[in-house]
Amino acid sequence: MAPGRRSSTFTRLLRHGFTDASTAERLLALPVLGPVRDDPVLLDALGATADPDLALRGLVRLAESQADGQLLGTLIGAKPLRDRLLSVLGASEALGDHLARHPHDWRALVTYEAADLHPGVEEFERGLAGAADPVSLRVAYRRCLLAIAARDVCGTIDVVETAAELADLATATLRRALGIAEAAAPGDAAACRLAVIAMGKCGGRELNYVSDVDVIFVGEAVEGGDEAKALQAATRLASHVMRICSETTVEGSIWPVDANLRPEGRNGPLVRTLSSHLAYYQRWAKTWEFQALLKARAVAGDAELGAAYIDAVSPLVWQAAERENFVTDVQKMRRRVVDNIPVAQVDRELKLGPGGLRDVEFAVQLLQLVHGRGDAALRSGTTLDALRALAEGGYVGRVDAAQFDEAYRFLRVMEHRIQLYRLRRTHLVPEGEEDLRRLGRSLGMRIDPVAELNREWKRHAAVVRRLHEKLFYRPLLDAVAQLTPGETRLSAKAAGQRLEALGYADPVAALRHLEALSSGVTRKAAIQRTLLPVLLGWFADSADPDAGLLGFRKVSDALGKTPWYLRLLRDEGAAAENLARVLSAGRLAPDLLLRAPEAVAILGAPEGLKPRRRDHLEPEILAAVGRADSAEQAVAVARGVRRRELFRTAAADIISSYGTEDRPAEVDSGALVDRVGDAVTDLNAATIAGALRAAVREQWGDTLPTRFAVIGMGRFGGHEQGYGSDADVLFVHEPREGVDEQEAARAANAVVAEMRRLLQLPTADPPLLIDADLRPEGKSGPLVRTLRSYEAYYRRWSLGWESQALLRAEPMAGDPDLGRRFIELADPLRYPAKGLDEAAVREIRRLKARMENERMPRGADPTLHTKLGRGGLSDVEWTVQLMQMRHGHEVAELRTTRTRRALSAARDAGLLTEQDARTLDEAWVLATRVRNAVMLVRGRAGDTFPSDGRELAAVGRYLGYGPGHVGEMVDDYRRTTRRARAVVEELFYGA
Repeated sequence: MAPGRRSSTFTRLLRHGFTDASTAERLLALPVLGPVRDDPVLLDALGATADPDLALRGLVRLAESQADGQLLGTLIGAKPLRDRLLSVLGASEALGDHLARHPHDWRALVTYEAADLHPGVEEFERGLAGAADPVSLRVAYRRCLLAIAARDVCGTIDVVETAAELADLATATLRRALGIAEAAAPGDAAACRLAVIAMGKCGGRELNYVSDVDVIFVGEAVEGGDEAKALQAATRLASHVMRICSETTVEGSIWPVDANLRPEGRNGPLVRTLSSHLAYYQRWAKTWEFQALLKARAVAGDAELGAAYIDAVSPLVWQAAERENFVTDVQKMRRRVVDNIPVAQVDRELKLGPGGLRDVEFAVQLLQLVHGRGDAALRSGTTLDALRALAEGGYVGRVDAAQFDEAYRFLRVMEHRIQLYRLRRTHLVPEGEEDLRRLGRSLGMRIDPVAELNREWKRHAAVVRRLHEKLFYRPLLDAVAQLTPGETRLSAKAAGQRLEALGYADPVAALRHLEALSSGVTRKAAIQRTLLPVLLGWFADSADPDAGLLGFRKVSDALGKTPWYLRLLRDEGAAAENLARVLSAGRLAPDLLLRAPEAVAILGAPEGLKPRRRDHLEPEILAAVGRADSAEQAVAVARGVRRRELFRTAAADIISSYGTEDRPAEVDSGALVDRVGDAVTDLNAATIAGALRAAVREQWGDTLPTRFAVIGMGRFGGHEQGYGSDADVLFVHEPREGVDEQEAARAANAVVAEMRRLLQLPTADPPLLIDADLRPEGKSGPLVRTLRSYEAYYRRWSLGWESQALLRAEPMAGDPDLGRRFIELADPLRYPAKGLDEAAVREIRRLKARMENERMPRGADPTLHTKLGRGGLSDVEWTVQLMQMRHGHEVAELRTTRTRRALSAARDAGLLTEQDARTLDEAWVLATRVRNAVMLVRGRAGDTFPSDGRELAAVGRYLGYGPGHVGEMVDDYRRTTRRARAVVEELFYGA
């Protein structure tokens, strides 16, 4: 073979899924595989496994441990063995180790009779019968486990059957362990009756490969015996059983036996009598203990005593839902489980994380406990059996149940395969590429197993999370909708408790809204009953669920008779969730929507949340102005368009900040701020253009006696407006040829007055306030000047702050040529050819210091004021603007009205370090987002965090902080702005 060329075997190995083809080629060349090396069946079988490399390594180790060649001969000749053995070796390193230590155990995979396909407890007991001590029990247990794993990974049994077999094997193991313990202490065995009650997944016959086996021990004296001595004997036996299964030997351990679900947990006695158990449950037990008893099943020991225990506690389980604070307790448990997951593991937690297995189990168990009081068909300890019964009983929609079932099965298979690899107790999805590849291939994913696995996992987790909420809230509707006579419903009290647990401050009002929306037999009510369970969950995920539900009722009342409204929410998956997010995130967006509820259609359109640019908005507004009968009517239309676009922008901002089930929250806060700033600036510019056209048309027709332009200033000119921003402007005009200057001035002033009047007329739409205070001489100067007047003023009288203000100047409406010439006039002032001398720099610094001292509101916390506070907007903007005025003449990229672009240009020009630029940018973006959040939440502008707790929490949710983390939000703001202020001190003040 030519140097550098790969062998044909190497290429075939890669094609069959080997990742380390060089090592595989070497292993196949070993003498021990000589009899099968060239058999194509072997390579095909290895390539069909989850991890061909792992399977080959395991096969080599097993072959090396054989005393004869029977294994390899049988392997090639018997397809059932070949599939079973190689599939196990390719999926489980731990079982490969077991086979290497016990080289004859592969024979357990040879037989293929009917009894081997679906063994039960009796078959497993026969497999364990020869074990007389903990070590031999472990070997026999692994031999049985090997057969289960083979049936599992080959697809002979599904995940439900696998879990049931694992539970049956656990039952047989507990019985054998008890037998070993009794043989070691015959006196104790004769002195007591001991029953072992399986709990949790073992009790529900849905066990994992590696899981704690939860048990409760019940003891009684034999007839005529002493109870105290009998309990001592039973305790010794129970302790020995736990050690036999749990302790580590030369063959490892089987699984931990956990008795902490017993009364009083680890602080209570290990064994109690039946009467003692009942006394505790009737008087002291907590809600979670009844929830745990739902899966109780007698599995070992005295069968009569075990059955008596189950008969005695079962009625208590189905009365648990009547206990005070039942639902509250269940929800606290669920939240506590999620909160206790380390932050770094939440996204990989298959069992306890959002959208994980525990979501399914909690939702099903809650519905069982609530509805199982009156329906014995629901009283199953197995999750999927209970889910099927809930669907058949009408408590869960059949489609919902089917999706839930599919997602749960997928997640359980993932869990099984993860644990099977090394037989370790874990519920974390691995991070390594090799582990993810093996996991994906074990689930039948071959083309791109890692990408396919992640996609399917996230899809099923999202389904679980959505359906968990849907199933959880459905009983609330049953409580108020009065659908079927005699149907078991939540009482108003229980429904109220559940709503309180979900964060509703006024559950009575919430129930009224639910009743108004969902009662009756109309098609509208039927659709609402479909929507509301999901919407309630999304409302509860916000800081103000009550406002969300109230807003939804108002919108539904306004649009309920419109045929497209409910159809949109039902059929467009994103529309309903988007509406829920918008209605419960604060006051501004719902207020805008309720003024024209038909705008809800925006939330379902494919491009509905994409802000419309000025070049689209302005023609729409100008066309409407042209059709209007009066200036008032024209500007009313323009302001209506502005209100619609404000809603679009706010909705997009909220949804991007919160995220949805299909799309995570936007992580680039700067992009969010830029989108809002651009959108609000564009729609305000288009509105002003419409008002200008309306004012001119009303009095002068198509042509004003003077050319006229509106120059954006401040945040308006910088494309950095927020929801509550005024429009800072300058007005400039130039008399047309042959028009008297006084006439032109009167016309220009009349236009300005009319524009301001029209834009502030009292209507249902928010006003647009025009602020011209940045004009020459401020409030004392004329409102409108000619271009020559501006030129003369700036040449003779201009102050430093006026040149600085011109950094934001940009034409926004009116005559384009006049606007362009105004900018040509402004450029030498804002970007002086020689930069700034020291006197000018000192003056700017003096003005900034004076503003900090004089303009900060009395009583305001300077560390939290977003505009004037430490490291806030003013600090960053003045620092950037100083660099623009000093260096803008030489650095063309600094000639921009936008703060963030100028900051990036300054960094690229070497005027500040990468770190300092990032620090200033982070602070500016955060302060801007806080201002936007305050406006969205309160419906009015504000420069500091709200004092109201619920409003503060809503600001936190917008900024990405979950419930209970507002303190962390405020600390992060102070830390970010403190760092920014340090940079400002150095760059602006030269400290």
